[in-house]
Amino acid sequence: MLTAFARAFKTPDLRKKLLFTLGIIVVYRVGTHIPIPGVDYKNVQICIDNASQNQGLFGLVNMFSGGALLQITIFALGIMPYITASIILQLLTVVIPRLEALKKEGQAGTAKITQYTRYLTVALAILQGTGLVATARSGALFTSCPVANQIVPDQSIFVTITMVITMTAGTAAVMWLGELITDRGIGNGMSILMFISIAATFPSALWAIKQQGDLAGGWIEFGTVIAVGLVMVGLVVFVEQAQRRIPVQYAKRMIGRRSYGGTSTYIPLKVNQAGIIPVIFASSLLYIPALVAQFAGGTSGWKTWIEQNLTKGDHPIYISTYFLLIVFFAFFYVAISFNPEEVADNMKKYGGFIPGIRAGRPTAEYLAYVLNRITWPGSLYLGLIALVPTMALVGFGANQNFPFGGTSILIIVGVGLETVKQIESQLQQRNYEGFLR
Repeated sequence: MLTAFARAFKTPDLRKKLLFTLGIIVVYRVGTHIPIPGVDYKNVQICIDNASQNQGLFGLVNMFSGGALLQITIFALGIMPYITASIILQLLTVVIPRLEALKKEGQAGTAKITQYTRYLTVALAILQGTGLVATARSGALFTSCPVANQIVPDQSIFVTITMVITMTAGTAAVMWLGELITDRGIGNGMSILMFISIAATFPSALWAIKQQGDLAGGWIEFGTVIAVGLVMVGLVVFVEQAQRRIPVQYAKRMIGRRSYGGTSTYIPLKVNQAGIIPVIFASSLLYIPALVAQFAGGTSGWKTWIEQNLTKGDHPIYISTYFLLIVFFAFFYVAISFNPEEVADNMKKYGGFIPGIRAGRPTAEYLAYVLNRITWPGSLYLGLIALVPTMALVGFGANQNFPFGGTSILIIVGVGLETVKQIESQLQQRNYEGFLR
């Protein structure tokens, strides 16, 4: 692998792409440390120091922003509005016929859907920015900080609007930086920025575990966590590459004097067909009742029950609910993203068939049967990846936002594998020696 990276930097055009990507990453990381107007940076740092061990309800969003959310910087919202907008558009494509027609139009339709995604991203950024400013003004962003109410000293309408506009512009800038990486750099820009945001929180989280440890000054806990993380990375790589290949045979067709078809191929069905979407959905859904309870006044029974059972990552009710939601959303997302009937119709149209299975409806039923069978281990794998670190690391004093948790480890491994594959494919194109040397 190190040899491949050395060869990549020796290739002029590939080196330019890598350096351009690194430059955008530097700009993005600098933006995550620039505070927005109207925020008392000194009080923010005091509250962050007090809340370093428990980031509360905003831990997930803070992880996706690379720690910028709690610091209330210009990139505080990070890539989350774009992720949410992309997921919403993907779900609406199945429901709204107009979006489904655009998806089938090819590149022109995809460009139109991308434009809609940008508009929705800006709208969500305004909504989330307003919520973040309101939370910071009320002091609920840092519940245990004595100066939480002084984070935004001037609470006038003009300052509030300026803060919201600044964070919305920051989200638009992040989206633009991601598209620049996609066009002129290496890999998918949004995925790369998400990868950097999560990786940036690893050192501080690991060092916090070392400081909380008691064995040999915390080094034994630190080493154990590193070993567990490496084992999990290997497991994720193994499962993410696993797929069920359904063979497809295309019959020969005579058009004029030429013969077409007669080839064999396969339909690759991944074991984890849904990716990280079920984990994000489950985390977001569990986030809603806890957020409602935090802003609700009084000491009602339902609020107390939510605070006791659905806000602590090591509580049995939280763990079981989280696991069941991941399994449910895995089946839900696979059902709306893969249409066996459409695949069967396309195969029948071009003369393709699965050996031993009749074309048409029997093929669709067979694909649905296989997909349902492999989704079970995929969904259980996602649930275990999301929950095993939480349960195993409670003894080390790790909180529910431990970096080797479900969402972070899946994104880190997935984006890393995809980027390495793209670099490798470009290296093969530029260093192909051929048969004559």
